[in-house]
Amino acid sequence: MKRVILLGPPGAGKGTQAQALQARWGVPQISTGDMLRQAVRDGTALGRRAQGYMNAGEYVPDDVILDMMQERLARPDAARGFVLDGFPRTLAQAEGLDRILERLGVALDAVVDLEVPEEELVRRLSGRLVCPECEAIYQRDTQPPKTPGRCDRCGAELVEREDDRPEAIRRRLEVYRSEAEPLQRRYREQGLLHAVNGMGPGDSTLREIERSVDAETAR
Repeated sequence: MKRVILLGPPGAGKGTQAQALQARWGVPQISTGDMLRQAVRDGTALGRRAQGYMNAGEYVPDDVILDMMQERLARPDAARGFVLDGFPRTLAQAEGLDRILERLGVALDAVVDLEVPEEELVRRLSGRLVCPECEAIYQRDTQPPKTPGRCDRCGAELVEREDDRPEAIRRRLEVYRSEAEPLQRRYREQGLLHAVNGMGPGDSTLREIERSVDAETAR
C-alpha cells in the first residue's frame, strides 16, 4: 500500500505522473479539481455548495474541500492507498488532511515535490490547449493532438485558457510559491518530503518518484 502526495507548481506534470502511478500501483489518483467537477455533475449536497463558489469565480472554501476529501478517502478503493494530485494546497488543508487520515487510522508514506524551473513552466503552460467538452489537456510542442486544433477524444475544438497566457502564468506561480513554502517546510520537518527533478522524460521522472517512495516505505 502506498499513500502519497504529489506537490509541484502548475505545469510540473503532477497529473501525468499521478495517472502513471495509479496504473503502476493500482491505487486511485485523487485530484481536487476532478473531485469538485464530479460532485457538481452528480448534484451532491457538497457539489451544490461548491458550485456556488465556482460560479462566482471564488476559491471553494477549505471546509468544503476537506468534507469532499473525507468522503473520497473513505471509499473502499482508497483503502489500498492513493495518490493525492496537488492536494493539500495550503497549510490549513494539510492540517485538515492529517485529521482525516487520523480518523481513518492511516498515515502518509511520502510527499513528492516535483521541481521545474519557472521559465520551463511558463513555456509548458503557455503552449497548453484544453478541450472545453471533455477537459482533455494537450501541449503544442510536447503533447499535440493528432489533428491540429481538435481533441483526440471527442473532436471538439481546443482552446487556450486566459490564465495560460505568460503574464497570468507568472502571477499564478508567485501565488503557488507563497502557499507551497509552508507546506514544504512542514513535510520536510516530518521527514516525508522528497524533491524530484521534473525536467526529465516522463519515464525517468516516474522512476525517480518510485525510488523516493520505496526508500521511504522501506524504513
